[in-house]
Amino acid sequence: MPLNDGSDAFPSALKLLIAGGFGVGKTTFVGAISEIEPLRTEELLTTASAGTDRLTGVEGKSTTTVAMDFGRITISEDHVLYLFGTPGQERFWFMWDELSSGAIGAVVLADTRRLEDCFPAVDFFESRGIGFLIAVNEFDGTCRYELDDLRDALDLRPDVPIAHCDARDRRSATGVLVNLLHRLLASTPADRTEPRHDLRPVRPPSPHPGGSGGARSHAPVARAWPG
Repeated sequence: MPLNDGSDAFPSALKLLIAGGFGVGKTTFVGAISEIEPLRTEELLTTASAGTDRLTGVEGKSTTTVAMDFGRITISEDHVLYLFGTPGQERFWFMWDELSSGAIGAVVLADTRRLEDCFPAVDFFESRGIGFLIAVNEFDGTCRYELDDLRDALDLRPDVPIAHCDARDRRSATGVLVNLLHRLLASTPADRTEPRHDLRPVRPPSPHPGGSGGARSHAPVARAWPG
């Protein structure tokens, strides 16, 4: 029988996805913010995947997520966030549909050295009407760019938030989630029901004043999504 007497009520569970390309910091992000020991499904990269997994820009990475990352954050007595980190490699994209079931929103992590790697995640969430935020993970030694330049380079809709973050830092990761929740609360169903299936070139943004080095040139990249 239902328990409606108000005692020992269970908090509402809210599901968020942490997505993006391979090696962009999804596992690090979930681990930095989770209040529990995160569940990880990482395996060592081997020579067998050399022809499949593109390691450009992340040559030092030795592991990969083969299923998902999982973490939890209690935001109030009434609400708990469950974080699901998606696998970034194309050969695991078939899992995205299952992981996205019931999700209220998503964080798409981006690496300025490989902006095109976040396109599949952006198109995936746009095509399914799931609200999302772009979080630019600022790796050590990389260029810093103005957010407006990055928005132009990614050809984002005006209503899509974009923010800098450090996936290793709990406060920074928390700020990203707060920003996303504000976006979800402010949006309407109409904001999330018109997917764009066009081809979007990546335009190299101008380096942020004080950044190190110049912008890397990107060739036009066709946007495509899993599934």
